[in-house]
Amino acid sequence: MRNDASAVRAAGAVLWRPSVKHGIRIALVHRPRYDDWSLPKGKADSGESAPVTAWREVWEETGFRSVLGRALTTVSYAVAGGPKTVQYFAARALGGSFTANKEVDRLEWLSPGAARALMSYDFDKAVLDTFGLERPDLRGVLLVRHARAGHRESFDGQDILRPLDAKGRRQAQALVAELLPFGPGPVHSAPAERCRATVAPLARTLGQAVAIEPLLAEESYRDDPAAARRRLVELAGSEAVWPERGAPVHPARPAAGASIRGSFAGGVPSAKVSATVVACSQGGVIPGVVKSLAGRSDVPLPRIGTPKGAFWFLSFEGRRLVQADAYPSPPV
Repeated sequence: MRNDASAVRAAGAVLWRPSVKHGIRIALVHRPRYDDWSLPKGKADSGESAPVTAWREVWEETGFRSVLGRALTTVSYAVAGGPKTVQYFAARALGGSFTANKEVDRLEWLSPGAARALMSYDFDKAVLDTFGLERPDLRGVLLVRHARAGHRESFDGQDILRPLDAKGRRQAQALVAELLPFGPGPVHSAPAERCRATVAPLARTLGQAVAIEPLLAEESYRDDPAAARRRLVELAGSEAVWPERGAPVHPARPAAGASIRGSFAGGVPSAKVSATVVACSQGGVIPGVVKSLAGRSDVPLPRIGTPKGAFWFLSFEGRRLVQADAYPSPPV
């Protein structure tokens, strides 16, 4: 989302919620200006990442808060201003209600088949095909590499105590906005101070303490790589929930008092939605763990590194990894 300045950058989502009769229902919006039915989407604000854009645009167009999940696909097509690129995500609806406005005057919750039939554009149908039948029991893990912490040789002390440098502290603060769209809950960290400090701003935002995970440390990983992998799988399967005071609300669009267990519009009962576990580790752990998990499930991985401050969103079905999405460190 932050590169290719010549393209119109946008993001959107397949916004879904559980349905007793249809398994899930999909949200489509009607835009009176074009008289079309489409998935919610919109242009990125300056410097905005794709997940943040998708999360914000879903809220603005539908009135529903959501939790992002898997990245789906990227669609490119020509518009009057030049090429347009739209990155789509799966997004589970939480509480909210739709209010008609100048941009969007109708919203419909439809079965996947009915949504596909109503869609005005073939590329939306292709996105829905990529989405497939989303499993409500998929669990997510945000695996974060610690932010920048200077150089080991320049720190006079035990390496486990090496702190973030000035840029690293800015990265840690910026990561809060990048991670919130994924519905983070419990926050875990390897013992190194630079790991704990990377996720400390997020933990404060959530009103939580950072849980220390010795098995995610580089030293433990060198001794027993499988133990780190097993621990990450355990975290993915844990019953992670948000505090009773409600899910985190993205700072760009505050909604005081909103609860994750609030009822959906249209009489749909309150839904139990699992929070996304956050785990911060190190460069000597993350690539190997992700590669091992992906190899055991034949999950393709992008050819991309994990620079400091970057993160992975890992989707699990039970103990099996089903998708791994890489995200860059926030620009600071």
